[in-house]
Amino acid sequence: MGKPTGFLEHGRELPQKIDPSVRIENNKEFVLNEEFGDKINTQASRCMDCGVPFCHNGCPIGNIIPEFNDAVYRDSWEEAWRILSSTNNFPEFTGRVCPAPCESSCVLGINQDPITICNIEKTIVETAYREGYAKPKAPRSRTGKTVAIIGSGPAGLAAAEQLNSAGHSVTVFERDEKVGGLLRFGIPDFKLGMDIIDRKINLMAEAGVEFKVNQHIGVDVNAQQLRQEFDVVLLTGGSTVPRDLPVPGRELKGVHFAMEFLGQNNRRANNMDLKTEEIHAKGKHVVVIGGGDTGSDCVGTSNRHKAASVTQVEIMPIPPEKRPANMPWPQYPMILRTSTSHEEGVDRHWNILTKEFIGNDKGEVTGLRLADIVWQDAKPGERPSFKEVEGSERVIPCDMAFLAMGFLHPEPTGALAQLDIKLDERGNVATDGFATNQKGVFAAGDMRTGQSLVVRCINEGRECAIAIDDYLMGNSNLEAKANSLMLSA
Repeated sequence: MGKPTGFLEHGRELPQKIDPSVRIENNKEFVLNEEFGDKINTQASRCMDCGVPFCHNGCPIGNIIPEFNDAVYRDSWEEAWRILSSTNNFPEFTGRVCPAPCESSCVLGINQDPITICNIEKTIVETAYREGYAKPKAPRSRTGKTVAIIGSGPAGLAAAEQLNSAGHSVTVFERDEKVGGLLRFGIPDFKLGMDIIDRKINLMAEAGVEFKVNQHIGVDVNAQQLRQEFDVVLLTGGSTVPRDLPVPGRELKGVHFAMEFLGQNNRRANNMDLKTEEIHAKGKHVVVIGGGDTGSDCVGTSNRHKAASVTQVEIMPIPPEKRPANMPWPQYPMILRTSTSHEEGVDRHWNILTKEFIGNDKGEVTGLRLADIVWQDAKPGERPSFKEVEGSERVIPCDMAFLAMGFLHPEPTGALAQLDIKLDERGNVATDGFATNQKGVFAAGDMRTGQSLVVRCINEGRECAIAIDDYLMGNSNLEAKANSLMLSA
């Protein structure tokens, strides 16, 4: 423990951000982390090195948080990097986009503001790249075993790095022209720039991971071919079928799934082929349907397009501002969260039922018919229901609408059909552990669990890598390698 009285002497503090009116002029990151200076050491000193560090349990990948906080406080940055990277393959991603369940579990958070774990993590990784601590994780020798990974999102990439470090020859197949999956074509550049993704992919390639892009397995290449050529096939294609909104007018021009908009904007911001008809919100009255992170990303992107107005509606009730009694510490509470995109300008509404898209004679959406609702208490064993508030129906201007209501399951056609993969009742890949019903075929990430957080997908990839290593070799020491990295510091 670096400073026993740190949490008594200092309050929670985060880096400043570029003013919203300025940052919406581009798609660049806007958190001024470089100007935070020695304050990061002060923030790390607030960590109490608890007897039972609940942040470990709150973190889906089990980051060893008090230890790297202490190293940061002591200015021992290489040690901090070794500790962090022993459990997290991609702190450069999680330090930017993770909602920080670890902070919700911080013991200090019981009666004070929690440690700024995410920002400390981001600073460690940026220091590691700047100082040359971040290096390729090349194996000492090769096992002769081969693994094909279909999908290059966080689960696939985590499994690839782990399996490669164990000595297996890993090939990652990606249907787009660049690696990254949701990281590259789903998260806006102002939250996670493509340069951040590329530098990590380059390290993985240097370590021996092979990447093949423009390879849509199940379309361009039959998945059975991979099964014959490789010892193991790992499915990490994500949960990519979005939840639709089957109301009148859904077919009108200007109504899009959120990922169509976000993915295309990332392409535009990086001078890539848009691939589809342009979706641009300039001068439009935009309505975002869905109150989660994806909806928030649509808000921020629409503001950067100079939309005439941005409205976000959510069918669920407004969350409480403070931790509710039924979600006590150390649980991750469902509370009202205002994202940086919301700070940039949006009209938010809850308890809203979307009834109909209104269009003109050109087939273009021009309005949205809404109504207020009141949720009813659910009876035991039944789902909650709602009633429409009489007289609340109205039409609001809407030239462009984005459906950001989550995802249902992976695409059942293509690779899953060709491999005859069994699905569960929700349409996800059914597994025993991580093994599918087909020998030598595994699944991990959102394709197996349903949509989740980037950090949970990283954990899925790491855990699945252990299962695959054990399948190939009869045992696995991948977990022991992670611990030895820390202990040798």
